[in-house]
Amino acid sequence: MKKKHLSLIFVPIICVALSTCNKTIDALNDEPDTVSPTMGKAAESVSIWITSSDKSRILQQQPNITFGQDGGSNTTTITINEGSTFQTIDGYGYTLTQGSAKLISNLPSATQNSLLNELFSPSGIAVSVIRIGIGATDLSDYSYTYRDGSSFSLAGPDLTYTIPVLKKILAINPNIKVLATPWTAPRWMKTNGSFVGGTLKAENYESYGQYWLDYMNAMKAQGINIWGITPQNEPENPNNEPSMTLTKENQLGLINDYIGPKLRGAGYNCKIICFDHNCDNTQYPIYVANNSQYVDGSAFHLYAGDISAMTTVRNATGKNVYFTEQYTAPTSNFSDLSWHMRNVIIGSMNNWSRTAMEWNLASDNNQGPHTPGGSSVSMGALTIQGSSITRNVSYYIIAHASKFVTPGAVRIGSNNSGTISSTAFRNPDGSKVLIAYNNSSSATSCKVKWGVQSFTYSIPANSAATFKWTGSTS
Repeated sequence: MKKKHLSLIFVPIICVALSTCNKTIDALNDEPDTVSPTMGKAAESVSIWITSSDKSRILQQQPNITFGQDGGSNTTTITINEGSTFQTIDGYGYTLTQGSAKLISNLPSATQNSLLNELFSPSGIAVSVIRIGIGATDLSDYSYTYRDGSSFSLAGPDLTYTIPVLKKILAINPNIKVLATPWTAPRWMKTNGSFVGGTLKAENYESYGQYWLDYMNAMKAQGINIWGITPQNEPENPNNEPSMTLTKENQLGLINDYIGPKLRGAGYNCKIICFDHNCDNTQYPIYVANNSQYVDGSAFHLYAGDISAMTTVRNATGKNVYFTEQYTAPTSNFSDLSWHMRNVIIGSMNNWSRTAMEWNLASDNNQGPHTPGGSSVSMGALTIQGSSITRNVSYYIIAHASKFVTPGAVRIGSNNSGTISSTAFRNPDGSKVLIAYNNSSSATSCKVKWGVQSFTYSIPANSAATFKWTGSTS
């Protein structure tokens, strides 16, 4: 809603009272901290990038347009309200699986360097969060952990592939956030002695806590600081290879009695983020987050449930929420753009997420490498076959946010209108970013209002649009 400045002192008091009485709950149940917006300057230039599901435009920059005086109503209107502020953004990215790292490592040196700069430098798409496996993920050559033998060691595929690539990424962007997640504990610690399924034996919680501390020490020795951890990937999924289940009581005990005290006692202040599974179960993360002083927040995937679960958990715990994984299918032929933009990018942000992450960074033509029981339907953001690189739909899904929304940005007020979904941000440098998706089979004319100004733009059918502009509303 556009607010007018009035010179009378008593009028704002009346307005606040009326606003309090008439406060409504919006579609996302957000309750922002609100300050008074002021009027915008005239004729700010807006840059625009478009990606369409039919591939007619792929992160293609369009001619700039400018704001002008608001010319009246429009049935499809997005109102940007800098006075309404929400969560701070940590970043956008992918999982650097061991399989991804192997494919990147095998590229010719010049090609590899060019690709990593394209992905992680500010002049590229500026990926700012990377997720890695603690041991094998299901998109590794085979299943392994760091204590399959008698002592802890990083030696193996990760030391050969993942860690060297990660060091190159850190050389490009020393501030990149590294989120570390295990798919399983060592087999000998588990009830079934297998890489697939099972849970921790009661007598091995102490050993597993030490495993975590050994891991943090080993990565530090490699010059890699871990920004955040989740105790278990998909703790309710016993079917993947590798995998391990943990009940909410198990995970709480593991964090409170072992991981938390050991890491904090050794001086590691990384974020400890619970759950890391689907949006169909809110009770699990609420239980763990509300009963642990160590837990910063909860992480989510969206293979089941609704993205609004993130708001439910955030409101119930008062702690952060993070979106950490979603795959795109090789059969989608770019049609995944719509669902992922509306849910992973726009939906997660509008439900308080501090991150949005797609699943696998790179795969080959057969969606490998993967373990014998790992996913064979997860297409990488990149397809790397020999020295050939193809940029797939999740590359552009993330790029529509990562290239424009910088870490430390704050989400600001915006709204969905008609077939247009949107989310908006103010970067640390003051620039504004609006990400919108037109979920219509025809182009839709959309008015964007900012203070007393607006511009109208026709967003193509089934297309993502990112708008960016500078200037102050003072």
